[in-house]
Amino acid sequence: MTRPSAADLDPDDLGFAHVPETDQSFENALAKARDGQRLTVDDAVELLTTGTDGATSIDQERKEAVLEAADRRRAEVVGDDVTFVANLNNNVTTACNTGCLFCNFKDTAHRFEVDRDGDGGPSRRTDHDGDGEPSRRTDHGGFTKTPAESRAAVEAGLDRGIYEVTSVSGLHPAFALNDDHHEILRGFENPAREVNYKPPERYVVDPGTYVEQMAAMSVGGIHLHSMTPEEAYHARRGTDWSYREVYERLREAGLDSAPGTAAEILVDEVREVICPGKIDTQGWLDAMEGAVAAGLDVTSTMMYGHVENEMHRAMHLERIRDLQDRTGGITEFVPLSFVHERTPLYEHGVVSGGASDDEDELLIAVARLFLDNVENVQTSWVKYGDEKALKTLSCGANDFMGTILSEEITKRAGGQFGEFRSFDDYVEMVTSIGRTPVERSTDYRTTRELDPTEAGPFGPTLGPRADGTPLLTPEEREARAAGDPGAIADD
Repeated sequence: MTRPSAADLDPDDLGFAHVPETDQSFENALAKARDGQRLTVDDAVELLTTGTDGATSIDQERKEAVLEAADRRRAEVVGDDVTFVANLNNNVTTACNTGCLFCNFKDTAHRFEVDRDGDGGPSRRTDHDGDGEPSRRTDHGGFTKTPAESRAAVEAGLDRGIYEVTSVSGLHPAFALNDDHHEILRGFENPAREVNYKPPERYVVDPGTYVEQMAAMSVGGIHLHSMTPEEAYHARRGTDWSYREVYERLREAGLDSAPGTAAEILVDEVREVICPGKIDTQGWLDAMEGAVAAGLDVTSTMMYGHVENEMHRAMHLERIRDLQDRTGGITEFVPLSFVHERTPLYEHGVVSGGASDDEDELLIAVARLFLDNVENVQTSWVKYGDEKALKTLSCGANDFMGTILSEEITKRAGGQFGEFRSFDDYVEMVTSIGRTPVERSTDYRTTRELDPTEAGPFGPTLGPRADGTPLLTPEEREARAAGDPGAIADD
């Protein structure tokens, strides 16, 4: 079956069966939210739209009532702490053939092959960096890291004081779970077509196996947060292995928790438009249940603000809440506002932009009110910028992401808000709204309150090599003070 491209989509004729219409009233939904009752999907739709009773835009008075209710619930559940983590992003590869229309992170995997000419791709194994190894970056900006390069990146981060590495990557056709998986995939008559597999020797850089990458990044007592449901599917393709088995093997290699990304919108009629090549809703849920069954904590996400409507968002929240009812393994909910500028959906006119400020605020607020079994709701300075992210901390959010040190996915989609926040940044921003800055571990089980009356600069202490010194060197702090917010040494 041929997958639709963005150019084939008519934004006025997507034909969704689920639309934001309910028999509930906004007033009843708000009363239930204020009383702490468990909300229904219809309740959530009313709160997300500020009423489906004929209004064509967000009612600002009603919106503020929803935000107030969510902020009060946040204070009841987690208090006034605003948490953040000292972390590093280490994405292994941009090579991916999935073809998601909301993404500009990926690069067609064919462009990474040996003897590939044209399209700015590599034509042979070359030592572009002069270090005796093939270059991991192609002329078109894509990259693949070897396990050794991943280990080096994590080691450098540990020396700075970080204690979490987050790794989310493209679905490189040469990626397999382990050597046994390679043998299984090689056994198909046409593995490229049947199971999206080509052997590592076809590529300029061999990414290793998932097990090798996990082992490489799990060094020095760091917490490894990796392997989305989509990556777990890729790590079991062509086999009868269960998700639990896959995650157990990854856990043995060093994986500590799994990110619930690749969720996008957990309604298949939306997924068929924006990511027809990805696993479906049930596949995502099965993978998350498998991760928890393997003894891992997981997070949950929603990417919103593209083609979906408020009914889809509410249905998504219900599926997250039901998953948490079944497993109890979700540590946080992470709303991801769609960054549109360099994505196929925007370039082909399927969408004209992302979510509005009102939609962002209401999504976070309704998530806080609806997800009565998920304690932490995150906001994002990467997606929203500092000022707007601070506002959302008064809409129900309590977590403020992490230091990151490197960020590729949002940046390649057109994000404009930088790649790093220092502990000094966090202390200044959080105290400016009268809240308490708190360093946390990935699982939220260990925390340290920062005292803004102490003399800075501030730094992490929860990491295995963290001693409270700043993540940035004096030279990097000077460069940022001079107006270069992305000034971080290339370790």
